[in-house]
Amino acid sequence: MELRYKNTSIAYTDSGKGTAVVLLHGHILNRGMWDAFVPEFSRKYRVIAIDLLGHGDTGCLGYIHSMEDMADAVHAVLAELRIRKAIFVGHSMGGYVSLAFAELYPDMMKGLVLVNSTSRADSDERKANRDRAIKAVKQNKEIFVRMSVGNLFSEENRERLAEEIEQTKLEALKTPVHGIVAALEGMKVRNDREVILHFAPYPILLILGKKDPVLVYEDNVEQVENTSVKLITYDGGHMSHIENCEEIVKDLFEFFKSC
Repeated sequence: MELRYKNTSIAYTDSGKGTAVVLLHGHILNRGMWDAFVPEFSRKYRVIAIDLLGHGDTGCLGYIHSMEDMADAVHAVLAELRIRKAIFVGHSMGGYVSLAFAELYPDMMKGLVLVNSTSRADSDERKANRDRAIKAVKQNKEIFVRMSVGNLFSEENRERLAEEIEQTKLEALKTPVHGIVAALEGMKVRNDREVILHFAPYPILLILGKKDPVLVYEDNVEQVENTSVKLITYDGGHMSHIENCEEIVKDLFEFFKSC
């Protein structure tokens, strides 16, 4: 399905009935990353998977896509579907967008799952890495995408999941340079939203990979200390939806029940 929004189109799927669950993908991915999950979840829930700005079949809006811009686009889809409250599941960048949404539209939150994501802003080192990534993608998108995707998996899973990794690379290569850069610029300037983990009145789940090459595990565990956030750790990398597919489906179903 498609929605016209600010002279561009936002692509999404809407399946099932019941409590709404909104699935938001990570950087250079698209709603297709949830394909294995949608049939499972839509047996009990209404599942909306959205292509974020500049990704998948959704167009670009500007040079920078801030996390707030992306959250507003998600809000436009939910308004179109007349959804008043939803559980959000955001992978990596999708988690940043979910947190921006939670700040902008707190009354619409029924629950929040951050998958391989963080509530904290980029460190100076991460910002410098984003700038390097912007240069690299402008020079050669294919090399950048292929290297980036490969590096998201834990080392011991790279061989075992070689086929799935190749498939993910092919999907990611569909993301235009404009979309990749605008999101990198947006992630670089995003706000710290750790306060949400401490004070949100709805259930929150944080899912981390012990061997995540992108997010330092110890740093991310720190943000949920002294909060009521539930933490689940897998023995994988940054792509829990592929590396730990069966466990995550089970754990998400369990969490949805608590919302």
